[in-house]
Amino acid sequence: MATIQSFVHLLAWVSFIWSPGIAHSLSPPVVDSPHAKQFSPINKFLMQSYYDRYTNLHDSDFENFVSQEVTSGLCEHDLVWRLSDLKRNLTGEGSHRSVSTLIKFQSQQLKSLSELLSHSCELIIIERLPSGVFADPFELQHFVQRGVFSDIAVFGDTNLELPSFLSNRSAVEIHLVVDPNILQDPTDIKTELPLHARYQSLNESGYSTVEFGAPDMLVRCSTKDRVENRCFLKLEKGDANVYGSRIVWRIPSGIKTHAGLVSTVTFTAALLSTLAIVAASLYYFK
Repeated sequence: MATIQSFVHLLAWVSFIWSPGIAHSLSPPVVDSPHAKQFSPINKFLMQSYYDRYTNLHDSDFENFVSQEVTSGLCEHDLVWRLSDLKRNLTGEGSHRSVSTLIKFQSQQLKSLSELLSHSCELIIIERLPSGVFADPFELQHFVQRGVFSDIAVFGDTNLELPSFLSNRSAVEIHLVVDPNILQDPTDIKTELPLHARYQSLNESGYSTVEFGAPDMLVRCSTKDRVENRCFLKLEKGDANVYGSRIVWRIPSGIKTHAGLVSTVTFTAALLSTLAIVAASLYYFK
């Protein structure tokens, strides 16, 4: 039994050393590097600017990045975007589920109709995923091709094969073009983000709990006659407590007390398969 467990541990250590995602995660964070690109509001993706400065996704680093660099500049626009409601739901079963988000904006009285029509805006939704789940970037591109999103990208640890205890966090950035008329005649915006569970660590309950917070939502606006004059606006909560709800995903995992039995059966099956292949090769060689 000890020999079998040593063999399994050796295989896990070899996969850990040669995994590109882990080698990347062991690198120190890049903060205020002289080679880091200056943040610009015209960059296509906000998270790309974040990863130009930081190696891994940490909540404190990201929140400082947004407050100090993204939304610190003054906007020349008078539009104020406020949320009236944000509902989150987890749909599906098993290890492949979707996070459903319903967004409602608060109606506002603007100074003039010309002020409303002179702006071009897009809604940016950033889902900071916990380490136990991931989004498939190839799957998400189908949403762009069907016109569901104007653009979408996954940043961070995109190694889809790593278990949760060897992976880093990732983030999904969703872009949606929104009509500024939505401020006068609010309509619902619904998104569905398919996610997949990673292999979880062993425990006694047979389940691991992954918790999602509210997404980060910003609006990037520009005047139609000066597209290069873009700036980010925070979505104000208004009078509604839109960030109060959180969703929890219970992901099935292996039971720790079964590890010895599973290791023995796996090792035996692998050994017998190897012997069968060798025997078949020798037989046909003769």
